[in-house]
Order: sequence, then structure tokens, then C-alpha cells
Amino acid sequence: MITCQAPIYFRQFLNDETACASYLFGCKTVGEFAVVDAHADLVDDYVAAADSQGSKIVAVIETHIQADHVSGLPGLAERTGATAYLPEGSGAEFAHRPLADGQLVELGNTVVEAIATPGHAPAHHSYLVTDHRRGEEPWFVLTGDSLLVGDVGRPDLHAASEESVEELARTLYRSLHERLLALPDHLLVYPAHYAGSVCGRGLSGHPASTIGFERRHNDALDAGSEDAFVEAVLKDIPPAPEQQAEIAAANRSGEPSAAIA
Repeated sequence: MITCQAPIYFRQFLNDETACASYLFGCKTVGEFAVVDAHADLVDDYVAAADSQGSKIVAVIETHIQADHVSGLPGLAERTGATAYLPEGSGAEFAHRPLADGQLVELGNTVVEAIATPGHAPAHHSYLVTDHRRGEEPWFVLTGDSLLVGDVGRPDLHAASEESVEELARTLYRSLHERLLALPDHLLVYPAHYAGSVCGRGLSGHPASTIGFERRHNDALDAGSEDAFVEAVLKDIPPAPEQQAEIAAANRSGEPSAAIA
């Protein structure tokens, strides 16, 4: 284990046009950073922020194949030489390292653990982050489109012949209750979306929370059973994002320019 004398660097990037949140963080002593859920419009910003800290982006990690915005992963990986990571079984067609449930990505004393949380998409991970300089307990979790602030991810955008919308909704229920809500109440929650996104209905404008606050105040978690949750989450689903199919296909292929005709 590397003794990291400098504090962990953490920065949340918000793109109000798409209501997407992405994250740059890592260990400043070894100068290794990761970006999670990179947005194509912010590649220059991630690189500039890492440069300002005398650090290099060595990992670009997705929670899942995005369907509402063009991913910045291909451009950022090409520009920095970083390793691309996606959940195992994501269907990504470009060079990347698949992450299995429980697998680690180490950035000095900053350690990222993949937690399989499918449901919004068949292959979806949340990422539990520990800063060993501060302690051995996890500090925060990046929840992607699974647990949002004030809501949960919609299960319809990635449904296909293999899994129906209802089956994904049931999978999401289990991911939330068996994986994320099993985490400590004090753990910080950083999702991939906030108010204004079509990926949820009751999203808060505050782009961060804790497991405990969401457990007590997230209406989408109030359902008393799996059946009740499925009924609620499938009711009044908002329209799909514009060019959803094109965006998802482009992000899967690693050719973001293909998303816009």
C-alpha cells in the first residue's frame, strides 16, 4: 500500500444542458486520477483540472453504456492514454478492460471497487471509493443511474429482447435494496444525473446525498415490496431522450461522432 501524504483530489463536474454529473478524483501523491461517466463536452476540462494538480488521468470508467448523452470516454482515453473500464457484459465494441463485480481499480491509496447494480441497464456498476489515507472504510459511492437523489433510474432505456422492462425493474429493486441500501448510512452518494435529466422523475437539484438520507426520504424507495416498486417505477415514465438509439449505439461502438447525423 502506498502511503499517500497528499489528500485525495475530488471534483464533481455538472453539465446543465444534459443534467449529467461526472467525476474526477484520485491520489495526488502518485499523481493518478480517474474520471467516471465522462461527458464528451468536458474532455478539455478534465484534462485541465488534472494538469492543475500535477496529475495524470490513468483510468476512464463508465457506470454503463449511456443512452442520453455522448460519452467522453473514447476521446479522453485517446488523449491521455488512460485505460478504459466498463462493466463486464456491457457490449462495448472498442478496446477496454471489463470490470467484474468486486474488482478493484487502484490509484495509489485511492481504491475504486466495482459493485454490480444492474436494472437501469443490464450491465451497470456503482463504484465504491476508499481513500486509505483517511481510513479503511469507504468514503463515497458513485451510483450512476441506479440510485439518484430523490429518485431511481428508469428501467426502460436499455430493455431488449433478452430482458423486458419489467424484468429490469425487478433487477433494479434488488440492486437497490440488496447492494446499495446495504451500505452504511453515512456514505456519500454521487449519482450521474440531477434535476432536469430525463433519467428520473423526482430528481433533486442537489447533485449529492447520503445513503441514509435517501433511505429515509427517497419516495422511490418507499414501496413495501418488489411488486409495488415495479408498479411505481413503470408508471408515467417520461419520454425517451432524443436520439436515444443513436447515442447508445455510438457509445457502444466508441465512435461518438456517429451519434449526431
